[in-house]
Amino acid sequence: MCAAGRRRGRWERALLWCVLAAAWEAAWGQLRYSVPEEVPKGSFVGDVGKDLGLELPALRHRGVRILDRGRTQYFALHGKTGHLVAAERIDREQLCRLVEKCILRCEVIVEGEMQVYGIEVEITDINDNAPSFREAETELRLSETTAPGSRFPLRDAQDPDAGPNGVQRYELSGDEHFSLAVQAGPGGDERPELVLAKALDREAAAFHELVLRASDGGEPARTGTARIRVAVLDANDNAPAFSQAEYTVRVPEDVPVGSALVTLTATDADEGTNGHVKYSFHKASDQAPEIFHLDSETGEISVKDSLDFEEISSHELEVEARDGGGLSDTAKVVITVTDVNDNAPELTVSSALREISEDAPSGTVVALVHVQDRDSGPNGEVRCSVDGGVPFRLERSFDNYYGVVTARELDREEVSEYNVTVRAADGGSPALWSSAVLALRVLDVNDNAPVFAEARYSARLPENNAAGALVLTVRATDADWGQNARVRYRLSEGRVRGAPLSSYVSVQAETGALYALRPFDYEEVREVGLWVRAEDGGAPPLSSNVSVRLVIVDENDNAPQVLYPPAAAAPGAGWAGVELAPRSAEPGALVAKVVAVDADAGQNAWLSYELAKATEPGLFRVGLHSGEVRTARFPLARDAARQSLVVVVKDHGRPALSATATLTVVLAESVAELLSELGSAAAAAAAAAGEPAGSLTRWLVVAVAAVSCLFLAFLLLLLALRLRRWRRSQLLAAGSGALRGVPASHFVGIDGVRAFLHSYSHEVSLTADSRKSQLRLSGGSCCDTLPARPPPDEPAPLLGEDAAGARLADPVPAPVSSYSETFLPFLSW
Repeated sequence: MCAAGRRRGRWERALLWCVLAAAWEAAWGQLRYSVPEEVPKGSFVGDVGKDLGLELPALRHRGVRILDRGRTQYFALHGKTGHLVAAERIDREQLCRLVEKCILRCEVIVEGEMQVYGIEVEITDINDNAPSFREAETELRLSETTAPGSRFPLRDAQDPDAGPNGVQRYELSGDEHFSLAVQAGPGGDERPELVLAKALDREAAAFHELVLRASDGGEPARTGTARIRVAVLDANDNAPAFSQAEYTVRVPEDVPVGSALVTLTATDADEGTNGHVKYSFHKASDQAPEIFHLDSETGEISVKDSLDFEEISSHELEVEARDGGGLSDTAKVVITVTDVNDNAPELTVSSALREISEDAPSGTVVALVHVQDRDSGPNGEVRCSVDGGVPFRLERSFDNYYGVVTARELDREEVSEYNVTVRAADGGSPALWSSAVLALRVLDVNDNAPVFAEARYSARLPENNAAGALVLTVRATDADWGQNARVRYRLSEGRVRGAPLSSYVSVQAETGALYALRPFDYEEVREVGLWVRAEDGGAPPLSSNVSVRLVIVDENDNAPQVLYPPAAAAPGAGWAGVELAPRSAEPGALVAKVVAVDADAGQNAWLSYELAKATEPGLFRVGLHSGEVRTARFPLARDAARQSLVVVVKDHGRPALSATATLTVVLAESVAELLSELGSAAAAAAAAAGEPAGSLTRWLVVAVAAVSCLFLAFLLLLLALRLRRWRRSQLLAAGSGALRGVPASHFVGIDGVRAFLHSYSHEVSLTADSRKSQLRLSGGSCCDTLPARPPPDEPAPLLGEDAAGARLADPVPAPVSSYSETFLPFLSW
């Protein structure tokens, strides 16, 4: 923890010194700062705003920013304070390998002034790397006849840090036979050598273990170690010797991979194993083994990977030749990479205007471009130009920056848009070039009103739409430019059903999208007319209007409503109705009619009827479109007297909605049978509902009383008939065929008494509002109780015949006196 505190204190002192040492040269538009490596993100580097003389508000208004040229941005400009801060981790050893002074460059542009300032930041080194040896263990093979004082070069330690933080000293420990000597290399670096201090004796010690330690000059110092194992051999008289101490090679950067560069030659006068020489890299950079290949047998150095002059222009290697006896020699190899014209100029548009007013003065800067060529010499010399035919020219701005300026005043009526092509070509042979195209619009004054794409708009909107649903989009264009061509939309005032139009629809001001603010109901509103205004951003603004018609489309949102049969009184009982059908009814006879309406319109209001459920499935049928319930066959004796029918009414919407109607049809030939059946049904329902016996008895008494009243009315009717016959005695004397031609279906029997039933027809007029329904009876369709003039022969008997006989054969008339004889018992009863 103490070491970390000391290190942080040193970093703070170094940072303070770098801040105090920062300077800039206004004459060249160049700012220079210094910062140590590995500073945290957001660390202060320099006060750019102050050094450029810009006030804090001007930083935002003038558009001061750091230019991005597609590389990693290690610095950022704080928009509120104008401070230059570290934006990424900075590792000096990674950015400036093999470079003594590490400089990072960036440019700051003031867009309001179209001016560029260069910034140079020197990255100072800190001791963040320890020395290290390429091989942690090294073995030397020495002859026991080696003379004391002989020197053997050792592989030096590598430290990526620079200056005092690099390798400063070596130490050797482990054995008294050897000592350490340090020699200065051609480049000023220290090279360790192993010195034999005492004669070797293989019989006394065949191996010697040594430890070589390298230390840097940092505070605290960092160290690295390597183990050296010395093997003592029998006599080896001669050491290998290179033909020359230094080899120099020049090679172009585009040399093919696999090409041989140089062959090193070392000779050894010994024979056998002691004279066999092998080659290896003794000292080289980290990249050298990846770029070059050394043949250990022949000493040939070839290209292993592509060379790049722009990355590393020179490689310095040290090759060792070692014989089988352990003796060695070293030679230095310098490979110089020459440049070829393999990089085209890089042309970057740093800042550019997209539009310019036609009254802009000559010399107005419309763009700043930066040119750079990674090649050197003539290959890196760049010439810039503007293609002809446009009123623009280039002016040198700063360093490698050029300004594109207007050569004369512009006229929009002549040209409304320019594509300015800037070209950059280098001095290579053949020359390489690149270009950039600047698109520039010439702005006009506000002399055009917005124009809608259509003369009028219309849209169909389904009812029950979601609130906020998009209805349609109106679009207007303005022939002007810039703010003058910016169109905004709004609704004109209006009302719908007494409410403001703005509560129903709204228009998005920027896009012209028309939205429904609430769900529409087709049954309430079927059409909405409105006006949309488009207004540009000129001063004064110009506008135009367009009409919009919204048609509300009906949706199937209303289920059919059954008007007849009426709804049951009990909640949840559904639709209920009781109809009478004689057992003598023929197929196709009308029993009842289900009447329903639908509040929707069109296809959604088309209704169809179908029989969903019946006690006797084949006894009745329902008209598909009329809803009429008719008999499908003759009623049979085995058919239940009480028939329950469930009729489903469906509309033609998608999906279809439906309602059900329940009909109870009683098969009876008389009113008494009808009442009896209804009474038994009521008793069964009461028993199922758990009603007390007294309640059931009360309903039975009411039913008997009703039957009695009906029977009394029937007797009064017969008495009236008797009086009528008495008054028309002349007709009774004829006496025959009074009931001829009357069909048996017009009779109903009550306790053996056959009487006529009135058959009638009715017309029903229905609307969606049940209070406006009308019922009209047609008197002309009623059948007389007795025919006005019965036929003279084959009178039909009223009493004493069964129903089956009456249906199968023509009725035989009875004498007139039989009426009184037959009905006297009823009168006396």
